[in-house]
Amino acid sequence: MIMIIAFSSSISRKAILPWTPQCTASNYFQRKISQSVCLLRQSLTSNVDDNRSLQPLVVCGPSGVGKGTIISKYMEMHGDSNFGFAVSHTTRKPRPGEINGIHYHFTDYNSLEDSIRKGEFLEFAEVHGNLYGTSFDSLRYLSDAQGKIPILDIDVQGVMSVKEKVKQRLTELQPKYIFIAPPSMDTLKERLLSRGTEDDESVERRSRNALEEIKYGLTKGNFDGIVVNENLNQAIADFAATVLKVYKEGT
Repeated sequence: MIMIIAFSSSISRKAILPWTPQCTASNYFQRKISQSVCLLRQSLTSNVDDNRSLQPLVVCGPSGVGKGTIISKYMEMHGDSNFGFAVSHTTRKPRPGEINGIHYHFTDYNSLEDSIRKGEFLEFAEVHGNLYGTSFDSLRYLSDAQGKIPILDIDVQGVMSVKEKVKQRLTELQPKYIFIAPPSMDTLKERLLSRGTEDDESVERRSRNALEEIKYGLTKGNFDGIVVNENLNQAIADFAATVLKVYKEGT
């Protein structure tokens, strides 16, 4: 298991960028990320036995940890040359700025439940009263139509569901698993509050759930790599390096 901690002695706490999706990585971090992406592309290209549809990248972390931002920034920095975002389905309401079919496939509870019963989903989970899931169609579209490795941004329940299917040989998938962890629970709670989309009750509920998710995420053997997100730019660079390592080890 790879453990990458985003605490750099060369970066003081005063230099840590604000926690916001608008943060832009410095040239230093951009070079490190671009190098990792380039090396991964070379590795995948040279592997004649590569079957990208069978090796999706599963990214997991508690609500508010910033996994969506890390994935998005990684993809913006040429990560999309190797990967495609597998768009999940959900029954929750869209947040401001979210677009149907891009951030999620927004649907109603009964429709999603019916599709799950028909076996159309690789994984699904009920989180905070809403259903979330990843359909086989979304994975096939990326691998067949675009020739890219699918990325799944899912929670711990979803990871457990995928692992169980792999264990029982109900799927030929051989996923790579990366966990995004916060530097502390206090930091995670601050980030949830800073969203401005959660009330106090929601923050407390998500914080309680996060304790169990972090315990699972940090347990040895559950994930191929762990990235601690204290500084966003450093975490993106660490994420890129971890992705490179887990896929090179599998080639």
